[in-house]
Amino acid sequence: MTARAQAETPKPGGTLQVATVYANLPSLSWDLADRNWKQNHDTGQVYEQLFVADLSKAKRLGGPYAFVADAWLPSDAIRGELAESWTWKDKPLTLEVKLRQGIKFPAKAGVMAERELTAEDVVFNFNRQINSPKRNPEYYDHLEKVAALDKYTVSFLFKAFNSEWDYRFGWGYFSGILPKEVVSAGANNWKNMNGTGPFMLTDFIQGNSSTYTRNPGYWDKERIGGKEYKLPFVDKLVYKAIKDESTQYSAIRTGKVDILESIRWQAVDELKKSVPQLKWNRWLSFTGQALALRVDIKPFDDIRVRRALNLAVNKQEIVSAFYGGHAELFAFPQHPDYTGYFEPLGSMPDSIRELYTQNLAKARQLLEEAGYPNGFTFKTQVNAANAEHMELLPLIASYLERIGVKMQIQPLEYAAYLSVMSSKTHAPGYMMTTGHTNPTTTIRKNFVKGQTWNVSQWADETTEKLMDEAFLERDESKRQALIKRATRHMLEQSPYVWLPTPYVHTAWWPWVKNYGGELRAGAVRPGPIYARIWMDQDLKKKLGF
Repeated sequence: MTARAQAETPKPGGTLQVATVYANLPSLSWDLADRNWKQNHDTGQVYEQLFVADLSKAKRLGGPYAFVADAWLPSDAIRGELAESWTWKDKPLTLEVKLRQGIKFPAKAGVMAERELTAEDVVFNFNRQINSPKRNPEYYDHLEKVAALDKYTVSFLFKAFNSEWDYRFGWGYFSGILPKEVVSAGANNWKNMNGTGPFMLTDFIQGNSSTYTRNPGYWDKERIGGKEYKLPFVDKLVYKAIKDESTQYSAIRTGKVDILESIRWQAVDELKKSVPQLKWNRWLSFTGQALALRVDIKPFDDIRVRRALNLAVNKQEIVSAFYGGHAELFAFPQHPDYTGYFEPLGSMPDSIRELYTQNLAKARQLLEEAGYPNGFTFKTQVNAANAEHMELLPLIASYLERIGVKMQIQPLEYAAYLSVMSSKTHAPGYMMTTGHTNPTTTIRKNFVKGQTWNVSQWADETTEKLMDEAFLERDESKRQALIKRATRHMLEQSPYVWLPTPYVHTAWWPWVKNYGGELRAGAVRPGPIYARIWMDQDLKKKLGF
């Protein structure tokens, strides 16, 4: 199938309509300095970055990578996007990045005239990010200065090595390069967006759709069957915002969307039966889920209480009954795809393994020792748009009731849900999904003091020390050992009720070519993937659409 698909001659044109992984979540901001986690998903078709996934190493082409991780590019799967090359220099430790020459920002009425991308644009974006009041604490503290050495060379002067250097400003969540003219015009107005990427945002209807139109001046090409083709192939890319799951399934069934990126296991068999032509990819979610417990609020400041709640929940039953076996008992905070960093549950010490087997007697004993023989009541907030969590939380509540703990469930609309977390005014319990991101960030962002996504408000010297050492360590094997120790420590301390990770499915119609279920070419950034898809419109007509 792969060889035949690659031998086909691309046919430019047509419209690609996608219900993405985040089809039920609104666009949060168009301004990169707002630093919302979803920005690359919405702007990454327009704003390019220094580095990007090397999609030629995709599994469908015989490579080792599925490219579904939310924000992890293995070091051998990164290529330059705006960067043509990069070189490390010592004494002082410096990274010099050479930009591709001749890449243009297109002309945009009322915003800017056409002009070439230069090193000054990279410096402008870095300085804007580091001075943003919304920046992550300590995110750029490893850097001394970023400067333009000449028109096409950018110098990153390091205070100390940081193992996430490429992620933090090269291909990560906040790495897009926009021109200063867009900032002057108003970067949070979608109508002002203007970048070097394969598409231009030409229409946006909140809660309905985002329409991206082909950038005729885009610089990159795709090699297929030994021949190079100009990108992007499609004339238009449309994100379809569809909140209701049944409506999403109807949309893929009737061809109103070409790709449906996230399908829960319950719908798969029926869709395969009713639409046998669909192509499929099954992947273990890179969005870990857990019930976060605020350790700065009683009673969750007591490890005995936190471990008791873990022991009360029948996680194996959640895998078998709630997910019908379509989940892994243990896949967070590290993901099984993180080779060298992930340890299976069977390799963990007894103190961790016991957290994944229900033991009501020991749970009650721990509560009594902590001074709560009759249990207690606490509030948990949940994203009302997350249908799975709205179904799962009552089940978790029923398990907790068996040890006398009552959980009050408070659904919030996503904006309010995100706001209480960001402002640290959330309830003692917070049902969350959190991207694994990459092997180091999954620990940093969730468990290092002061980090935005540290919902449990965890802070201790052991975590800080291990992570500091990991970021400074250049030897990846030694770094892996440090991350394994940090992961074990967090699991034992249980600032979360650890929960299973479900499998997810992606479906697409066979007229979608040069595609195998890939989802991200950087941090939640699918734009480069969509730019390489071409539509077999003859096949689409043949199938009756």
